[in-house]
Amino acid sequence: MTGRNDGRSEKSADRTPHRIATRRAFLAGLAATAALAGCRSTGLSVEELGLSDYAAAEARHYPVHGIDVAKYQGDIDWAAARDGGVAFAFLKATEGGDRVDDRFADNWRGAAAARIPRGAYHFWYHCRPGHEQAEWFIRNVPKERGALPPVIDVEWTPFSPPCTIRPPRETIVREVMAMSDRLERHYGQRPLLYIPIDVHRERLVGAFPNHEFWLRAVADHPDNVYENRKFRFWQYTATGTVPGIKGDVDRNAFAGTRDDWVKWLKANLAR
Repeated sequence: MTGRNDGRSEKSADRTPHRIATRRAFLAGLAATAALAGCRSTGLSVEELGLSDYAAAEARHYPVHGIDVAKYQGDIDWAAARDGGVAFAFLKATEGGDRVDDRFADNWRGAAAARIPRGAYHFWYHCRPGHEQAEWFIRNVPKERGALPPVIDVEWTPFSPPCTIRPPRETIVREVMAMSDRLERHYGQRPLLYIPIDVHRERLVGAFPNHEFWLRAVADHPDNVYENRKFRFWQYTATGTVPGIKGDVDRNAFAGTRDDWVKWLKANLAR
């Protein structure tokens, strides 16, 4: 995602004891996407996923995989991506209170035409109130039946000249909650929260107990680098490959079986 850290925090994190042996139950590799998603999925090798070592072994235990994209991916052949194993997609929509991703409208329409479940994400701006950011998102992201829940992407922004502040925990929780509450009222879906390891460790351990999380961990399994945090989606690489997309793309896994995916879609798609 735009503005994310380079993964050094995960590589340098203290390793907790491995707690995920039970995930061997996910012996099937990438396979058919759930029928409810309305798309096909083919198996992908470790090399095709662009992974290696520990991350590769763990990511392949999950049968449902998707991507997140922004303008940097350029033109996307969404039908090819679907046939290449993409079961869901998160699309960058807005940033702060005055920026819209140049490719959002095209990606929103293209993913829908390919019958790939897709949702929009907002890149958080620490120098703007949450309610203003919510209104900007609502202004630019359609309320459509079948969309995935919106996502609030909360990262540090050390390379953003206008705003490099790192607010205290109480400020972040208050303002992100304000945006989340407004989006939930409008879309009828509680937003997902995308949180990288450094922001989580420094500010958000234990926060937002009623939200589902999308976590980034490119060098280890999230269970081993996030304290006391379950996840719904796992961003496991920024250098994956997908048919229909030129160059690198973020790849993500859904935390569950194909049956779990069907149940989650039924409960969480916009109506």
